[in-house]
Amino acid sequence: MPKRSLKIALHAVSFALAVLPAAASGFGRWRTAYELFAQCFALAPGIPGDYLRVAFYKLTLNECSLSCRISFGSFFAHSGARVGPNVYIGAYCVIGHAVIGARTQIASGVQILSGGRQHSRNEAGGISGADGGVFTTVAIGSDCWIGAGTIVMADVGAGTTIGAGSVVSRSIPPASVAVGSPARVIRTGAAGEI
Repeated sequence: MPKRSLKIALHAVSFALAVLPAAASGFGRWRTAYELFAQCFALAPGIPGDYLRVAFYKLTLNECSLSCRISFGSFFAHSGARVGPNVYIGAYCVIGHAVIGARTQIASGVQILSGGRQHSRNEAGGISGADGGVFTTVAIGSDCWIGAGTIVMADVGAGTTIGAGSVVSRSIPPASVAVGSPARVIRTGAAGEI
């Protein structure tokens, strides 16, 4: 069986398995059910798991290309996310409200938060729950590389490389290399390895 035919068959089987959980979550509109199934699909192993996750997110996220790969242990915490074509998401990533551009590569253990102000403190110093926070959509441009263990709380411009273990707390311009905690730009004008 040619590779293309095998992919089509895997997508068809994955959609058949994902459609009932997607429907049970209101195709991403019923948060509690959506989170349950997103976390369950995160634990499906191997290549079949990658296909199941993509099928589920194609049916529940605002946008998710079938050409993506979402590895074991990774899940989208909010169904409002958008994922462009040919995106790779490594293992054990947690992604909130985000827009991820085409061909972006996200290494393992990356967290893309829904901004940096999800929890606030009251007058007595107590921390509010997520209901009291401000959620924003974090945009990661196309053709980016986000290194392992990075935490992203602000926008990352197209063609940018973020070094492993960095904490992006302020927007990073396009075609930059940024590293550290907080991430700072060490080179601009051409995307590249660090």
